[in-house]
Amino acid sequence: MIITDSHAIEDIVTRGVEKNYPNDDFLRSRLSSGEQLTIYLGIDPTGPTLHMGHVIPIIKLARLQKMGHKIILLIGDFTARIGDPDKGNVRKQLTHEEVLSNATLYKKQASIFLDFNGDNPAEFKYNGQWLDAMNFADVLALSSQMTVQQMLERDMFRKRMESGNPIYIHEFMYPLMQGYDSVAMNVDGEVGGNDQTFNMLVGRDLLKNQTPPKEKFVIPMKLLVDSNGEKMGKTTGNMLSLLDTADGMFKKIMTWSDEMIPLAFEVLTDVDLDTVTARMSSEENPRDIKFDLALTIITNIYGNDDAVKAKDNWINDVQNDAQPENIIEVAFEDTLLVTLASALGESKSQTRRLFSEGAVKVNGEKHSDESTQLHSGDTIQVGKKRWYKII
Repeated sequence: MIITDSHAIEDIVTRGVEKNYPNDDFLRSRLSSGEQLTIYLGIDPTGPTLHMGHVIPIIKLARLQKMGHKIILLIGDFTARIGDPDKGNVRKQLTHEEVLSNATLYKKQASIFLDFNGDNPAEFKYNGQWLDAMNFADVLALSSQMTVQQMLERDMFRKRMESGNPIYIHEFMYPLMQGYDSVAMNVDGEVGGNDQTFNMLVGRDLLKNQTPPKEKFVIPMKLLVDSNGEKMGKTTGNMLSLLDTADGMFKKIMTWSDEMIPLAFEVLTDVDLDTVTARMSSEENPRDIKFDLALTIITNIYGNDDAVKAKDNWINDVQNDAQPENIIEVAFEDTLLVTLASALGESKSQTRRLFSEGAVKVNGEKHSDESTQLHSGDTIQVGKKRWYKII
């Protein structure tokens, strides 16, 4: 049975979505039709584990699966050998053996969210099945469906040209190969990160060129980015991996900036967003909201018991950090720098040295941002022995 509940459909259309193609109403219409749609996510196994960047669209796929739609998790065992073009330089090409080795855990990890059994099992496919089978004539026929001008519309290629970095022909071919996946599987829609929008739209264009032509919807998901606007992933070295333990995952989430909290709730949980907004705009300590974020994410992956243990361990190992029972209470004065300088009885320049030395912690986390705003109940630790509590 296909679920066409308007609230469920609106969640698919809006939650965590950057922009739907061709538009929101088309997607609503397709989801309201009662027809079982075929929707996929493609992942290139360029590393040995899935991470939160993958989990975001997988969660969207899981919701579509629960609505009764046919789901495909496609492993790019062919495309990963080439590599999605990078904004800087050409990627090192991987062997097929390296790619397959990287993908070893993917199905097991994805099964945390997707059902590969049951009455409506998700399918697990490899795009080498059709891309390895193409001959040179097939490749020429495929390449004739896209122009160089269209390729240069991709921001990444244009910047490479402007910077003088070479673009190799095989990199131009990558969007065509990924786009051909949609044709080979004859899908109705595709979900992916918004950094894959260009590639996903190539698949949409190729399906329009078929006889008869077919319109594919594309759902590009928002990326989880840090306070510097960098996406959380293996390239930036700050990824939250599904190989992380519950403890390790909790500690990483607690290092996320307060600005990341609403987006993380939106793309990684099903918590009501109005509730999150109300809490963020209240006087509640963002640390406590982050506690709930970490608990929710880790419960979905490891279960409630492990999530609670991870929180307790974080409090014991990080927040307490041998915190004495009776510590000096200080009044909040403007920013962390001003408050700490006042508490220490030192000048701002003297206090700044402590930040540069990594000697300042707020609630167990090292802080180098002297403009950080404090909240009642926060603890400041300077070195090993000096402790202050904000009132």
